[in-house]
Amino acid sequence: MGGALLSETLTEILIPVAAVVGIGFALIQWVLVSRVKVAPDHSHAPNNNNKNGYSEYLIEEEEGLNDHNVVNKCAEIQNAISEGANSFLFTEYQYMGIFMVGFAALIFLFLGSVEKFSTKSQPCTYNKERLCKPALANAIFSTIAFLLGSLTSILSGYLGMKIATYANARTTLEARKGVGKAFITAFRSGAVMGFLLAANGLLVLFVAIILFKLYYGDDWEGLFEAITGYGLGGSSMALFGRVGGGIYTKAADVGADLVGKVERNIPEDDPRNPAVIADNVGDNVGDIAGMGSDLFGSYAESSCAALVVASISSFGNTHDLTAMCYPLLISSMGIIACLITTLFATDIFEIKAVKEIEPALKKQLIISTVVMTIGIAVVSLVALPSSFTIFNFGVQKVVKNWELFFCVAIGLWSGLVIGFVTEYYTSNAYSPVQDVADSCRTGAATNVIFGLALGYKSVIIPIFAIAVSIFVSFSLAAMYGIAVAALGMLSTIATGLAIDAYGPISDNAGGIAEMAGMSHRIRERTDALDAAGNTTAAIGKGFAIGSAALVSLALFGAFVSRAAIQTVDVLTPKVFIGLIVGAMLPYWFSAMTMKSVGSAALKMVEEVRRQFNTIPGLMEGHAKPDYGTCVKISTDASLKEMIPPGCLVMLTPLIVGTLFGVETLSGVLAGALVSGVQAGASEHARTLGPKGSDPHKAAVIGDTIGDPLKDTSGPSLNILIKLMAVESLVFAPFFATHGGLLFKI
Repeated sequence: MGGALLSETLTEILIPVAAVVGIGFALIQWVLVSRVKVAPDHSHAPNNNNKNGYSEYLIEEEEGLNDHNVVNKCAEIQNAISEGANSFLFTEYQYMGIFMVGFAALIFLFLGSVEKFSTKSQPCTYNKERLCKPALANAIFSTIAFLLGSLTSILSGYLGMKIATYANARTTLEARKGVGKAFITAFRSGAVMGFLLAANGLLVLFVAIILFKLYYGDDWEGLFEAITGYGLGGSSMALFGRVGGGIYTKAADVGADLVGKVERNIPEDDPRNPAVIADNVGDNVGDIAGMGSDLFGSYAESSCAALVVASISSFGNTHDLTAMCYPLLISSMGIIACLITTLFATDIFEIKAVKEIEPALKKQLIISTVVMTIGIAVVSLVALPSSFTIFNFGVQKVVKNWELFFCVAIGLWSGLVIGFVTEYYTSNAYSPVQDVADSCRTGAATNVIFGLALGYKSVIIPIFAIAVSIFVSFSLAAMYGIAVAALGMLSTIATGLAIDAYGPISDNAGGIAEMAGMSHRIRERTDALDAAGNTTAAIGKGFAIGSAALVSLALFGAFVSRAAIQTVDVLTPKVFIGLIVGAMLPYWFSAMTMKSVGSAALKMVEEVRRQFNTIPGLMEGHAKPDYGTCVKISTDASLKEMIPPGCLVMLTPLIVGTLFGVETLSGVLAGALVSGVQAGASEHARTLGPKGSDPHKAAVIGDTIGDPLKDTSGPSLNILIKLMAVESLVFAPFFATHGGLLFKI
């Protein structure tokens, strides 16, 4: 079959080097952002440098405003947002820590009990002639991998929040010098988050594999089965981060919009609005920290799914480390490709006008995809033997290295297709959103009807793109093909996250400009940055749901193989009852999260109304609102309300697998996957209505209905389908041995 061109030693060097390069590049971007000072600059000298289409003099000085006061106000607002986000995340992470320890104990007990905590070697699952490490070792190492994944997920979200709250006021201040300067500051800040997440995820996973190998030796089947705990840890933390952050941000957003814009007719982010700080904090804890944990979870799970299947294929059987690390080499190449792509936005092309912002962000997606396609071809050529076998439900399928290249490439390009279709349905430059805006003329009801229809319609092309990816990649390389297709979609995660994080940073920058009383020209620039960010954030969510579908299917295939299920026959009652229950779960989950947002928003609306009615001089701007109470309402509500949806997702596979067995659980997973992808994709597109003058209130009402769907329920659904699949895979040894208690009575 021939070996790989790349040696094992070089593989062991290249992967951590790529991760360190990614971390180094992120730190360089952070240093460049930190050069913008959030303090009055007394040594300000005139500068005629005309870069980015604007001279560097301060517009405030030109308009006779006191620049020092504006800078101080920006610093004050930034601190308030940063403190609110820090406070919420630390409290949330305490809850997560308790869950993490409890669930780690559960993993150890369940997996250790498979062979009654025996320390004797056992026959391997897929090759009974060989001896593998004891089940107790699998329990211990799966638990360690789970804790590693959980901590890396938390770190990913926290680092993202820190850089976002660090950069928001700096973006506002740079907007005084021109839209180009502000764009570069916001984008560089997003790049810090993107590269740190991609590099940390890769480095921790690689180090875990190398350290686990010291114990497991030649037992790669056991080694990579234990590594799946890494994906489970990443996604379980992401679930709580996404749901908790989503409830926080939408409760504040709905409260601020309904009372501020609809009832009081004041602008967005007006400092008189008591919920305005909570709204800006929410952008950081939901759209930044939650999203960071979510995409890290996808990355970890797609890597784990590919590694599990590879370990029982010829790569694992012949102990070919280079070919085994193919998924990690793809991710390493992704960091380098994204690094090259980022330079196009920050150093090669200059933004000189507002209309150039959105095309610049879209170019990032296209350039990263093209560069990465070349990178995949190189990795496939040097890291894979010309021919090898892949495990395919009990048989070994012969696959060529160029076929695996096509699997990764089709995932990558499907992601781009899904991204651009999402953009078409959510950008106000195209007819779908213009139709929704036009429907506002007759009130909120028609606006909502049009918006819902648009959301459902937006599912069609992404689902076809996912279907084509699945068919082609499975035909070429079985379940391993689907796993690497998911990895292909996520290979440009650093650029995707940079674009995604850019949106909330720009949104915060606009809010700070409004609250600091900066000129309308500054606000126009930050609004232009924010508008482009809203569209590109929708593209990011499209990537997330597409990759979640592929990852979940790959994990499902690995679970079916590990649980020794011969066929998943939907005509058998055990499977069919699982199928319909699984299809119902995304709706149950969405109902819980929507109701949580509604309950929290109700308290927020009442508090904002109370302050407007009882604080004298608030509407006139003579008195300051009590921002802290609104922050506390969002914090308390989100922490309390994130627990039931989280328990629903985490406990379902355990209960079904233990009581009803692996066949019923396979039906639940299949039903949840199909139902969750449709619902998630449609909810992502429901951005209901840009602001108009006459139908403004109708648009705001439509927007507040669509927001919880788009930013809370929708993004959480992709975690639901991935998390249930990876959890089932981790607990598969227990379910296969002791599951189905009700049917054994």
